[in-house]
Amino acid sequence: MLTRRSALLASLSAPLWSSAAFAQAYPSRAIRLVVPFSAGAPDTVARIIGQQLNVQLGQPVITENRPGANGVTGTSEVVKSAPDGYTLLVVSSSFAVNPSIYRKLPYDPLHDLEPVTAICATEGYILVVHPSVPATTVQELIALARKPGSNLSYGSPGVGNTLHLTGALLNARAGTDMAHVPYRGAGPAITDLVGGQIQVMFVTTPLGLAHIQAGRLRPLGYTNAHRASFLPNVPTMEEAGFPGFVLDGGWYGLFAPAGTPGDIVARLHHEVEVALKSSEVRERFAPLALDPIGSPPAEFKTFVAGQVKMFGELVRLAKIEPQ
Repeated sequence: MLTRRSALLASLSAPLWSSAAFAQAYPSRAIRLVVPFSAGAPDTVARIIGQQLNVQLGQPVITENRPGANGVTGTSEVVKSAPDGYTLLVVSSSFAVNPSIYRKLPYDPLHDLEPVTAICATEGYILVVHPSVPATTVQELIALARKPGSNLSYGSPGVGNTLHLTGALLNARAGTDMAHVPYRGAGPAITDLVGGQIQVMFVTTPLGLAHIQAGRLRPLGYTNAHRASFLPNVPTMEEAGFPGFVLDGGWYGLFAPAGTPGDIVARLHHEVEVALKSSEVRERFAPLALDPIGSPPAEFKTFVAGQVKMFGELVRLAKIEPQ
């Protein structure tokens, strides 16, 4: 592995032999997985993968939540960290939305971080309502939202989050004016949704599936091109009357600060790939409908660049004004 990466390491300011020796010794202490959100799907993914990496690496892998500004706060912390493989970022696909939502980010998402791997993804988002909402289909929800004084509101983990973007797209496509209520993370948003303080939300499977199965939320639609195997009676958004309303359920990826030695990035990718094949991780991913990925760093880098472009187009379609 070191031989294959020698060309990359030669470009670093440190001598090749010291970089190689450092990579061979890595890790020699605890690794931090920074999640720039409160409790929610990225946090769940980080803790599952972190526990398995702890076993494989023989060093503590500690998940730390640094919520704020739709992931910008925690991401900035990682960007400023030493590029030594001991401070890493686990983030959702909202990472690729932020460049279109914020006029000025404190970092360059395509240059200030080193993509390591896409950990996993979900097939689609689920449109859910609180059981008190008198709607059992997407069209009934739209009709209700169009009534004067309906006062329906939809929640999200924050402005610019992919769940906010999907809700805004529904508003734009349906000609409704449901109010957006942003939260400081998915945990507080789902708590208020289950409690009835907000009525509508698009949710990821890790965030909402257990509440749906327990009857605390009612599913109305699914954003994938095909129905979910775990919700076979829930129509797709296209089946519900919204042609082209097809969005996957987002991805969760691992990043390191720019300048992290190539051999350490390769080691991290390899360890995540091994973890994703373990029965322990797969058994914990399955009930959350999370599909393991483990893509190589170069492939993930290309994917992220494409996602930034795609979400920029969706933000314009949803008529969301950058902040």
